[in-house]
This record gives sequence, structure tokens and C-alpha cells, in this order.
Amino acid sequence: MDNASVINVFSLSGLNYTVEYRVTLFCFTLLYYLIIWIVNVALIVTIIVDRSLHEPMYIFLCNLCISGLYGTAGFYPKFLMDLLSPSHVISYGGCLLQSFVIHSSSGTDISILALMAYDRYIAICRPLVYHSVMTKQAISLLVFFSWLLPLSCMFMNTMSIIQYKLCGSYIHKLFCSNRSIGNLACSTSIVNASIVYFIILLYLGHVGFIVWTYIYMIRTCLISKENRGKFMQTCVPHLISVISFTFAVLLDLMYMRFGSRDIAQSLHNFISIGFLLYPAIMNPLMYGLKLTNIRNRILGFIQDKR
Repeated sequence: MDNASVINVFSLSGLNYTVEYRVTLFCFTLLYYLIIWIVNVALIVTIIVDRSLHEPMYIFLCNLCISGLYGTAGFYPKFLMDLLSPSHVISYGGCLLQSFVIHSSSGTDISILALMAYDRYIAICRPLVYHSVMTKQAISLLVFFSWLLPLSCMFMNTMSIIQYKLCGSYIHKLFCSNRSIGNLACSTSIVNASIVYFIILLYLGHVGFIVWTYIYMIRTCLISKENRGKFMQTCVPHLISVISFTFAVLLDLMYMRFGSRDIAQSLHNFISIGFLLYPAIMNPLMYGLKLTNIRNRILGFIQDKR
């Protein structure tokens, strides 16, 4: 506690490259970020404009894309500025905000993926009650709580972190995270630890629920050819999204917990931003190409413009 001091600015690591390399990386990152916006906005606008797509699965998908844009907005603008800046620092408030946005976006992704799994479970395993269960009111409530829950959890976590007295200001990542800030604390907090474990258990429950729905869907599809086709059309993209996102998050968590500082900085950077790198662009592309209704609407719009 004697070494504690008032921290106003954090230093970020991971950009110890030459100026030429950083300029090249800036160009590729900017292009990649623009593509993320283009494909996500295209899918969001398509779903909003076309009334025939105002169904639960597409509404959840629209929210998944919005969450992707929200989360990447917490990382890419700051990262792009750092690539062109000789100093890689972030204010205390900015660090907390970036951490809140990135973590709450990840939580929202998992919540929405759980809703999409529930929607497919009802459609495949209980088709006769689908329309009575997935009403407009039910969908609105589910979407509302899929955003409220992670935002509330991350708000509580952030408030508990603010109470920390910090003994350092150097963050070993390209961006701020709650764990990185917590590692700089002079002492641990039982309140913060309790909140963190609660959030972990909560989202492990989400993942467990998704696994449970897929067990039942696969069992149903094995005895029904019609359901098998429905599963391949709508569930495979969702399953790929769940696996890729979960793998990226777990890889980052495992590295933070057990990783070695001896690995190459570039590999460390790739592991840490994996969940911000490919889900945001893979989800809209995969759903846009796989789901016939969305693909036809987008292609039709492009042809009309010609």
C-alpha cells in the first residue's frame, strides 16, 4: 500500500515496431475495420428494411451485428491512433471505458448467441408452440435483457475496480481490460473477486445452455430429415459462431492465466485480440452467405442499383 499512487495515465504495450511497419499495419487495420462496418451495416439495414425478415432469428442476428460494431468501436479507433503515435498511452477514465465497452460487448455476444440457440431449439424440437412462445413481446424482452444483463454486470465490475489503489501503470496488452487493471492493484478485493466469479459462472451457464439445446436439436434431427435440413441451414452458422467466439475468448483467458512472456509479441497480440478480430466480420459474412433470405435480399438490392 505504501507504493500506491494516483494513476491518471496507463501505458499500453505491444507496438514496439518500426515506423514503416506501423504505417503498413495501420493501412491494413483501417481497411479491415471499414470492411467490418460495411458487412455489418449491410446486414443490419437489410434486416431492418425488409419486413419479411422481421422474425426472431433475424432480429437476434441483427443485434449480434450491432454488438459486434459496439465492441470493435471500443478497440479499433484507439488502436489505429496508437499505430500513428510515438506514445501509446490512455487516460484512466478512457481505460475504464474501453474495458467496459469491450467486456460488455463480449457478454452481449454470448447472451445473444444463447437466445439464437433457444430460438432454434424451439423451432426444431417444439415447432407446434414456436409462434406462441416467440411472440413480439417475448422477443423484445429477450433482446432487452440480453443487453441489460452484460451491461449491468460490467458496470458492477467496473465500479468495484474504481475502488482499487494501483501500484503500477503499465498494461501488458494492446488495450485495457478489467483483469489488466486488476493486476496493477496493490491489494485484491473480495467484492471484486466475488463479482468476477459470479460473471464467470453466469456466462458458463450461458455456454452450458447452448450445449444443452444442441444436444436436443441433434437428437431430434437424427430422426427427422426435414429437421436435419433446417438444422444445416440455420444452426451450422450459429454453431460456428459459438465455437469460434468461445475458442477466441478461452484462448485469451488461458494465455492471461498460464501464458509465458517469452513468446513473440506479435503472437501475444494476435491471441489477445482474437475475439475482436474475426467474429465481428465472420458472423455477418457467414450468415449473409448461408441464409438464403438474407443473401437473396442483398443480391437483389445490388442488382437493382445496377
